[in-house]
Amino acid sequence: MEYFVEQAPSHLDAERKVRAKYGDNARIMHHKTIRMGGFLGMFAREGVEVTGYISATSARTEAARKPADFEEEKKKILGSVKSEKTIDMVLQELKEIKDSLGEREAQASITAVPDSGPHPTLSALREKLFHNDFTPAYVDRVIARARSTFSVDELENERLVQDRVLEWIGETIRIHRLSSDARPEIYVLVGPTGVGKTTTIAKLAAMHAFNGSKPRKVRILTIDNYRIGAKEQIETYGNIMEIPVASVDSRQDMKKQMALAADADMVFVDTIGKSPREYTKLAEMNELLRGTGGHEGVHLAVSATTKTADLREILRQFEPFGYTSVLVTKVDETNRLGNIISILEEKQKPISYMTDGQNVPEDIHPATVEQILLTLEGFQVDRQMIEDKFGEVQRTER
Repeated sequence: MEYFVEQAPSHLDAERKVRAKYGDNARIMHHKTIRMGGFLGMFAREGVEVTGYISATSARTEAARKPADFEEEKKKILGSVKSEKTIDMVLQELKEIKDSLGEREAQASITAVPDSGPHPTLSALREKLFHNDFTPAYVDRVIARARSTFSVDELENERLVQDRVLEWIGETIRIHRLSSDARPEIYVLVGPTGVGKTTTIAKLAAMHAFNGSKPRKVRILTIDNYRIGAKEQIETYGNIMEIPVASVDSRQDMKKQMALAADADMVFVDTIGKSPREYTKLAEMNELLRGTGGHEGVHLAVSATTKTADLREILRQFEPFGYTSVLVTKVDETNRLGNIISILEEKQKPISYMTDGQNVPEDIHPATVEQILLTLEGFQVDRQMIEDKFGEVQRTER
């Protein structure tokens, strides 16, 4: 078998060169990116090197000879046998041998053409997605869509591929906005320990209370009466912002405080941080929160630094609270949000806010597709393109 190694400026040029030089019998096995040209290691440019082999041209001729050879061998065998019964047995065995050979040839024809491997642009794209912590399932879907969408010529245009992939990622991001007509509008924030719920509640309360264009009458309730300093922390925030803060320790007390806050536009409820594995405590907190009058205003806070497996478990364990959106905290502590995007898409959950610091109320922002895409490393985000496509606020049914 004859093998070849060819180099060209691009994957497409390499394929054309191989076809022109070796014809249709050429089979490309592997390719890799190389540096071509230059002088003394300088001014070299990126290129592609492909390796492969020339399929044997005599295979078809030999295949054509096989029926004749088979018939000749059959005559020889038949000439050596005497009885009719023996002839029938031999014919049956010959038929089985022929069928077996046919199956082997068919299988050989399937495996004879080796996979030429993914295009370099798709390989680079896969690497970028994994670098940003997207889950394997999410990456596989993006690569499969790219493979079925782009022609070989289009794959040579990496910027075109990147822009389209960013659009696809943006399409999987669901944005949630507060839009309840009920008064007061309730915002209950639940989540595991350590994600910064108390500070986030203070940020949310300040954001809506001091909204220059549309200030709102705000109240804060806390059920975190057990963590040392938690009640004092939220009360300090309330005093500074001149927002009333009340403590709640039972379902009946919650109903009472909700009645006292009937004149407010918004009521923010800070909860106890619990591990997703504390099933009994979570159930008790869930029962207490029912005193707000419903679960339409429950939201889940998760840290952007959470590992993928833990994030999936947190979303599952807090599902009984009926949370309508996810608020992502500590975005400033990581550069990779691919797992957040992947898992929220998997669970079909929208994102409402993102926090990126400790300052109240500055370090909280309504989530946008553009803001999330800008966190991706290795991608050049065309802001105008993203704004044109995702400028309208994405809403979810509540």
